[in-house]
Amino acid sequence: MKLYSTKIPVIAADIIRKLKDDGDIEVSDPKEAQLDVEAVLKEYLRLDRELTELAKDYMEKRKLPYEQFGKIKRDLCEKRDFPTGEESLNYLATQIVEAFMHSKFIEEVFGDDVDMRRKMAATLRKHMQVDADIDHEVRRRIKNLEEGTATWEVEYQRVM
Repeated sequence: MKLYSTKIPVIAADIIRKLKDDGDIEVSDPKEAQLDVEAVLKEYLRLDRELTELAKDYMEKRKLPYEQFGKIKRDLCEKRDFPTGEESLNYLATQIVEAFMHSKFIEEVFGDDVDMRRKMAATLRKHMQVDADIDHEVRRRIKNLEEGTATWEVEYQRVM
């Protein structure tokens, strides 16, 4: 599962709408509340990119093959206690609930944290799974290229 920056506004709007419609939160300004959720998602992406760059730098310094990238990034994520895969859904949902508690645009939180996290995780999964399917199809189309090369990166973005 992967979170794409272009999907963040859609995901944030869906989360606010779902929780508001279910009566879990009372919102004074939906657009601003959406921006609060977007901030959490963007920070997650920023940290993910930072760890990706650290892994690439580590590999470059030690002249390791690209096949080691996944293992190295996982190790870095574990050291920083940064969740990946399915764990990221609960992490993001927990961070969003925490943001609600500090947001001046969320008037009241009526819902149980566990229920709200479950609803948010379902919304995140729905959007991130579609992207995983797209990612899988793009990778299938460019399977003749070696992953990690500059050519692969350019083709991946073009096909995406």
